[in-house]
Amino acid sequence: MKKGHRPSAPASGRPRLWGKHAVTAALANPERTIRHVWGTRDALAALDLPPVVPITRAEVADLGRLVPNDAPHQGIVIEVDPLEDIWLGDLLEQGRDDRRPLLVLDQVTDPHNVGAMLRSAAAFDALGIVTQDRHSPPESGTVARAASGALEFVPWVRVVNLARALDEIGEAGFWRIGLTGTAKKTLAETLGQTRPCLVMGAEGEGMRQNTEAHCDELAKLPISPRIESLNVSNAAAIALYAAQVRG
Repeated sequence: MKKGHRPSAPASGRPRLWGKHAVTAALANPERTIRHVWGTRDALAALDLPPVVPITRAEVADLGRLVPNDAPHQGIVIEVDPLEDIWLGDLLEQGRDDRRPLLVLDQVTDPHNVGAMLRSAAAFDALGIVTQDRHSPPESGTVARAASGALEFVPWVRVVNLARALDEIGEAGFWRIGLTGTAKKTLAETLGQTRPCLVMGAEGEGMRQNTEAHCDELAKLPISPRIESLNVSNAAAIALYAAQVRG
């Protein structure tokens, strides 16, 4: 790129990903279509790039114009097609014979939080995450960077109606546990030997009443009274860990 040239906006519907972990994971994902790569000389030399993908060598300042608010791109930016939709029924079928937890997010819209929860879902071997399509962030570089590569391999299902999705999840044999600070039981007391579906509400507002009504049980994390609540992504990580290590 010539110095001072501002790249054109991304094509409609195509997210841009940046940072070494997010880009490396996308390049390694056979389900991901890469449309363009921009990078510094050193960053490009360190990657195994598909020969058919257009590649533009760029300076650090030029890359900063490709990402929002000069995000930490680490010398590499790619433009990609969004991943194919995953159907809830297919995901539930995949997890039919195991006890891996499923994570459901009720109107969690912050892309940093969703990305962090994708990362935790990968770390603790969750079956996947489920969000409502109108009240969750789209695929983006922010989600991908916070997920540290997990966006490429943790199944992310988007549904139209979360209540109906919870009905389907319950019919598939999952015990739907809604996390809320007002619950009487702790998460450890509710997990038992269930196939847990952990339901998390938006930070601040928590779960909507209709979402709570579609849970089998409500539970809380036993945090100190000196702290009112946890960030939703931190709470999700703790809940997924608890589901992983239960007896």
